[in-house]
Amino acid sequence: MAVSVSWSQPSPFLGRKFSSRSAKLLGRQCMRSSLQASRITALFWGSKKSVEQQKMDSVLGQFNLTLSGSEDTRVNLAQPKMITVSVVSSVSEVASSEWNACALDATGMDKFNPFLTHEFLSSLEDTGCAVKETGWTPRHIIAKDEGNKIVGVLPLYLKSHSYGEFVFDHSWADAYYSYGLRYYPKLQCCVPFTPVTGPRILLRNTSFKDQVFDIIVSAMKDLTDKSQLSSLHITFPSENEWRKLGEKGFLQRMGMQYHWKNRNYKNFDEFLMDMKQSKRKNIRQERKKISAQNLTMKRLRGYEIKATHWDSFYKFYRNTTDNKWGSPYLTREFFHEMGSKMGDQVLLVVAEEGDEPVAGALNLIGGDTLFGRLWGCNPRTYYPSLHFEACYYQAIEAAIELNLQTVEAGAQGEHKIQRGYMPVTTYSCHYLTDNGFSKPIEEFLIRESSQVKLVIKLLNDSGPFKEGIL
Repeated sequence: MAVSVSWSQPSPFLGRKFSSRSAKLLGRQCMRSSLQASRITALFWGSKKSVEQQKMDSVLGQFNLTLSGSEDTRVNLAQPKMITVSVVSSVSEVASSEWNACALDATGMDKFNPFLTHEFLSSLEDTGCAVKETGWTPRHIIAKDEGNKIVGVLPLYLKSHSYGEFVFDHSWADAYYSYGLRYYPKLQCCVPFTPVTGPRILLRNTSFKDQVFDIIVSAMKDLTDKSQLSSLHITFPSENEWRKLGEKGFLQRMGMQYHWKNRNYKNFDEFLMDMKQSKRKNIRQERKKISAQNLTMKRLRGYEIKATHWDSFYKFYRNTTDNKWGSPYLTREFFHEMGSKMGDQVLLVVAEEGDEPVAGALNLIGGDTLFGRLWGCNPRTYYPSLHFEACYYQAIEAAIELNLQTVEAGAQGEHKIQRGYMPVTTYSCHYLTDNGFSKPIEEFLIRESSQVKLVIKLLNDSGPFKEGIL
């Protein structure tokens, strides 16, 4: 049974950027009414003038570890007694082996997340993407024990805007500005330009890692308060982190993405047999259009991806950003650097007409997931159904071939549902230093979460798969 989902009166904080004037007015009106009831003193406080980014102490503090009486004596003797937390201005200040050890321990090999690696994050910084000049000043947090061994890291940025985050808080910034307060700069814990779920507080697998988690969270909040920033945001954390941070006073937010699940399929046709007949027919018709246009699809990995491929892909990427976003987040050099550093973790889908590349889709390969990231095509020609083939169907085939359990196809896009990508919940956590703003935003997020849960249920109930296939 088909279900029509109406978004006739969305929350101003629902997980999307509001481009229409009416949506902005709705958000501001709702925020005003809530704030006036809770914080009249905000009306004329603060300054609307922009401020320079705050200077931050490199050492955030030293924290004592507690020893549990139930722990083995030998373990207690080996455990350090103090953790030092500090801030570094570039991920390159941390040895890649130490950063990656934290990232791998945080996920495990089965859930390895390529976006958390030193190689990916340093590529963003080294090529001018996530740097102060673009509004992404690195302020990564590092936790060390008494022996100077790194036991935890966290990707953190001082932000002068809210672009490239995919959890939209523009209405919050507008509300702060309306009351004479400044929202920027703020702290953002995330992977820049990447709406991919994963742990954000990356910890070595020690007997005291829970304490290190608490220490890092406390240090982040203290940094936000002492730097007189409006807020701290942790976007796309794991569900476990989201719950733990909620217990520590962070506001909890839910969002939605569309993921494909591998039910141990042997090939693409076996996946299609799980679809309803009408959806199966539509997918087959879309795929036939590719050969009918004399297009050839290739999946390239590692050394197969040449510099000319990245140059072509950057042109395709710019066509997408120019038409959709207005300005690119990533530089041509980023793709070359990232491709060189990450090797076989990169999967580039290329569409060719004759010998000429005309479109591409960038993916990264994780432990059990294929992450679809960016897409673009030749600006001079339109190829029907090529976007679906390059981004969705090629990704499904690759996941089956590589025995991966999930394809994450990025943010937004209800058109993904009829192609087998079903809605899943995403998470974010928010710490606002101003209690007068924190309370009404919390109330909105509670209502928004109810909306998101309802939509996910409705979309799952009306999904493209045969009855009984979950």
